[in-house]
Amino acid sequence: MTTISYSAKIPNNVNIDSDTRLQRALEKWQPNFMKWWMEAGPEEFQNDLIYLRTAVSADSSGWAHFDHVKMPDYRWGIFLADPVPGRTIGFGDFLGRPVWQEVPGEFRNQLRRIIVTQGDTEPASVEQQRLLGRTAPSLYDLRNLFQVNVEEGRHLWAMVYLLHSYFGRDGREEAEALLERRSGDPDKPRILGAFNQPIEDWLSFYMFTMFTDRDGKFQLLALAESGFDPLSRTTRFMLTEEAHHMFVGETGVQRVVRRSAELTEQDPNGDARAQGGIDLPAIQKYLNLWFSLSLDLFGGEISTNAADYFAAGLKGRAKEEQYEDHVALSGAYPMEIVEGDRIAPKDVPLRNAMNEIVRDSYVEDCQRAVDKWNRAIADAGPGFRLTLPSRKFHRHIGLYAGAFFDPEGNLLTEEEWTRRRDGWLPSASDFAYVGSLMQPVHEPGKIAQWIAPPRQGINRQPFDFGYVRREA
Repeated sequence: MTTISYSAKIPNNVNIDSDTRLQRALEKWQPNFMKWWMEAGPEEFQNDLIYLRTAVSADSSGWAHFDHVKMPDYRWGIFLADPVPGRTIGFGDFLGRPVWQEVPGEFRNQLRRIIVTQGDTEPASVEQQRLLGRTAPSLYDLRNLFQVNVEEGRHLWAMVYLLHSYFGRDGREEAEALLERRSGDPDKPRILGAFNQPIEDWLSFYMFTMFTDRDGKFQLLALAESGFDPLSRTTRFMLTEEAHHMFVGETGVQRVVRRSAELTEQDPNGDARAQGGIDLPAIQKYLNLWFSLSLDLFGGEISTNAADYFAAGLKGRAKEEQYEDHVALSGAYPMEIVEGDRIAPKDVPLRNAMNEIVRDSYVEDCQRAVDKWNRAIADAGPGFRLTLPSRKFHRHIGLYAGAFFDPEGNLLTEEEWTRRRDGWLPSASDFAYVGSLMQPVHEPGKIAQWIAPPRQGINRQPFDFGYVRREA
């Protein structure tokens, strides 16, 4: 078997070169990863030179390097944030005790489940987005798509490092399984529902990176609190890269919104579609879809798993330091539950409401972005406002799964929901129309009609920079 040159192929700060056990595991896994990347990664662009950011250290002042590189040659690395001297567990039943550097035996299965679930999302999103390069609205956007893809690949490496290093044979088997599942596959689907949804147009991609990757941010923030220090350090560094993914989504939607508002004002009938754009009501439908799908990723509103994770010090609340009570054995969280044909209040013990507490922070962060989009609409003139739907709307997990609500959170009959659904979620004709706009623009400095150009380029480069250099 050919030995991998680890220092050349895998930038890292975990001493791979001196860890023979990890080397042996990676010698088997790395070729399978590359096979997966070529089969399920971005289609058609593997031989092109992409202006990519590569993680080269965990130093916040100079952690990344930019250069044109072919994606198969990208240096997927393994980085953990610097350890915090004297760090102790910050919540739960082990509050104040030293963090674990090895997997505590009594929590082994729970920790493995957490890591596998997080790890499964990373290749899933690459699979969902694999065909989008064909219809990119500009080279700037094409480059951003591929940056997101390679970094999701690196995040997979980060989770696989933990599985290989701390979970022995079980970890190696789980690492292989991460490459065997496929997004949307009826026999071997990805673990979480949103990661089996098709992403066939760029408005879906921007909504995904806005809402679903933002869920990823809050999941990583919760895991960064973990008493298992290698997991905490890994996710703290992943957050550095995740910020760009959310930037792509938030600014992408804003550019679509800005252009749609401009075209609405230009058309004598206020019809953005007549001007080759996406109308604002359709954007609202896409928002409703991806926000509701992403809400499900936090899990049920009442969760014994979340309570157990918190008690064990494995997964906390995002930014745990902002809370006064880090044990959460007293107090309750007010919720609304479905009782027949009505909604009733219910107080839930705080630990059992941990998913909902993190979801609160997520909704607040999403609202900040929507407020920004509405300012862009107001600047252009149309009297239209985007809104986040109720967290009861279109849910498939938790208290509201199986019931029917409108975007304001009013309980509906199934007949009412079926009759009105296409007014709230993208219809087949909405998807078909947006899909018809997805014509590639692969010339430097050019951009599709339906989206506004960015305010600035990547890494201080101009918009007309050669972000992607196509090979003949």
